[in-house]
Amino acid sequence: MTKLFLAWQSPKTHRWFPIGQLTYDGKNYDFVYTHGVEEATADPSFRLLHSYPEKERTYTSPELFPLFNNRLMRSSRPDYLDYIKSLDLQEAEKQPMTILARSGGRKATDRFEIFSYPEKKEDGLYEIHFFVRGLRYMPKASIDRANQLQPKERLYLMQDSQNAYDSNALLLRDEQSHNLGYCPRYLTADLAQIFQQDSKSVTVEVKKVNLVPSPMQFRVLCKMTVEVENSFEFLSDREYQPLVSSLSLASE
Repeated sequence: MTKLFLAWQSPKTHRWFPIGQLTYDGKNYDFVYTHGVEEATADPSFRLLHSYPEKERTYTSPELFPLFNNRLMRSSRPDYLDYIKSLDLQEAEKQPMTILARSGGRKATDRFEIFSYPEKKEDGLYEIHFFVRGLRYMPKASIDRANQLQPKERLYLMQDSQNAYDSNALLLRDEQSHNLGYCPRYLTADLAQIFQQDSKSVTVEVKKVNLVPSPMQFRVLCKMTVEVENSFEFLSDREYQPLVSSLSLASE
C-alpha cells in the first residue's frame, strides 16, 4: 500500500494543513479527508475540494484522480526525461505515486502540496527524500553555495527558533555553516521529538543538485536517514488520521 498526503497552505497565516490521504493498493486509488481538514475549515480561505464535496466519504477509482493526475508532467513533453532525472528516479520508479511523492505536485495556480508517508527500509531505517525548501528566499551567497554542493555531501539540521511560521522549523546548513534552506515542514514536529532522544539518529546528505534551467524548488535533492525505536511512527498525530475508515464506502 502506497500512501500520500495532500496539504493545503493558508494564504493568510502560511500554515500548512494535511487535509487528505491518497492510497494505492495496486488496483484502486482511494482518497479520504483527514482530521486536518477540520482545522483547515476554520480558515475562511479554505473550501472543500470541488471533486470531493463530502468529508466523511471514501472516494475510489481505478484511475488516478484528476486532482493528482494534473500534477504529473506529461510523458509526451520533450523535457520529460530531464524532469525524471531531476527527481533522481530510475526507469522502474516512474510510477505516478512515486513521482508525486518526490516532486510534491506543486502548481503555481493553487496552494496544495503532496508528500509521502515515510516507510521503513528492510534494514529498519527510515529513508526520506526531499528537496530543500525556501532556497529562493536565501541570500545569493547561499544559492551560490547550493549550486556547488556535491552528491553525498553531509548537511546539518539546526532549529530556527525565531521562525514566525513554525516553532519547529529546521534549517539546513553545510559544514561551513552556510544556511541553504529548510527541511520540509511536515517532518519538523516528528524530528523535534526524535532530536530530544538522540540527535545523532538523523543524518542528511545531498543526493542530487539540479542546476539552471531546473526551477529553484528542484535545486537540491536530499536523502535523510532516520534511526528510531520500533514503536515510533511518523505522522501519527490526529490531523493525519482519516475521517472515515480506509475501507471504500463509495466509488467515483
